[in-house]
Amino acid sequence: MQMSSNPLDVVIVSAIGVDTNIYLYGQDIDFSVEANFSQNLDYVGQAGGYSSRGFARLGYQTAFAGYIGEDFNGKFVASELASDGIESLLFIDPQGTRRSINFMNRDGIRKNFYDAKGAMNLKAENSLIQALFQRARLAHFNIENWARYLLPLAREAGLKISCDIQDIVALDDPYRRDFIDAADFLFFSGVNFNDPTPLIQELLRRNLNQIIVVGMGKKGCALGSRDGIRFFPPVEMAEAVVDTNGAGDALTVGFLSSYCLEGYSLEDSVLRGQIAARYTCTIKASSADLINRGELNYYFSKIKRNGT
Repeated sequence: MQMSSNPLDVVIVSAIGVDTNIYLYGQDIDFSVEANFSQNLDYVGQAGGYSSRGFARLGYQTAFAGYIGEDFNGKFVASELASDGIESLLFIDPQGTRRSINFMNRDGIRKNFYDAKGAMNLKAENSLIQALFQRARLAHFNIENWARYLLPLAREAGLKISCDIQDIVALDDPYRRDFIDAADFLFFSGVNFNDPTPLIQELLRRNLNQIIVVGMGKKGCALGSRDGIRFFPPVEMAEAVVDTNGAGDALTVGFLSSYCLEGYSLEDSVLRGQIAARYTCTIKASSADLINRGELNYYFSKIKRNGT
């Protein structure tokens, strides 16, 4: 595991693995028969796959820290990260590489079945990850159990900390508490709420300096900050929505790269995050062809110029 000494823009501390997307040819699963015909596609996915590859596609010096297995899928993940120029600190999970099975509806919405392997019992090598933090500007965490113990190291290194707590149900969830408390930037999906306003208000009551971004799918996006709560309509594109996997991670990448690394305003950073998310929804079963910087700037300029 050879480490570089070059500066980094961002370190991703997260789950990574292989996703299998199952696209039915019919409208739904036919449980009256044994076999259903479908298109089954494998690719590097999960939050760490989309986040690290998203930053790299935008041209940022990116490092990833996480676990794979000593198996075929682990070799595949390591190879794909290397091909993207992502510096990878890959530890071994003895239970193997993580897997997700996503049953995909025709509108691109999924039903996810996630196998986290040994995630709850792993303990990362702090000194190696601390060395990554000392070279970076930003650290982005997903809610891996082992990752919570690395949050203080990122703070000690003077990094801005971003945490994605995913599809939260309630703020009193003890599993997510460390990530909520540590985050300068907090992201979550609003899928479980008709209106995320009460959650955002409570989060801001606890930490007025926190910046909160909520992905709301077809409803758009919400932003919470010391200036209050604002809602943004969804971004429209001519291309159809075919696959919503990775959209939340793209929202995060687009926002953080714009606000933290490029100095855009909060409002423009939200828009750029939404563009990245909507673009991701046009890609079927792939994290390899996410939006690049030229495409992001093109759509951003077009929307700012035309308002559409």
